[in-house]
Amino acid sequence: MTAFDFVATVAIGSLLAGASQATDWSQFAQSTLAIACLLGVQFTVAKLRKASDRFEQLVQNDPKLLMLDGEILHEALTATRVAETDLIAKLREANVLEFSKVRAVVLETTGDISVLHGDKLEPRLLDGVERV
Repeated sequence: MTAFDFVATVAIGSLLAGASQATDWSQFAQSTLAIACLLGVQFTVAKLRKASDRFEQLVQNDPKLLMLDGEILHEALTATRVAETDLIAKLREANVLEFSKVRAVVLETTGDISVLHGDKLEPRLLDGVERV
């Protein structure tokens, strides 16, 4: 999910709420038309992303490295606006018991945070991940 997909989803939800509360057909039609337009734009952007690597790079974020080999990359946290407390919460969710066991933490293009921990990290897992 790109940032555009997220914004479109929130906007469609808001428009759907407006359509459900419409008191006449013109308000309902206006909301319905706006939803259809947003879905059309979202469909077009998805098709363009699939058809063109260049367009995909334009509209999609790169995954960012937040932690490597047990060390928190504070510059990356600042650049991505991720709070250290949020990072630590994700480490707890991933059942991390020691920072030294964390091989990498990645802020994915979807906004999810992936925690890679264990004894060894396959280097290919960090292909395409940007170090800030």
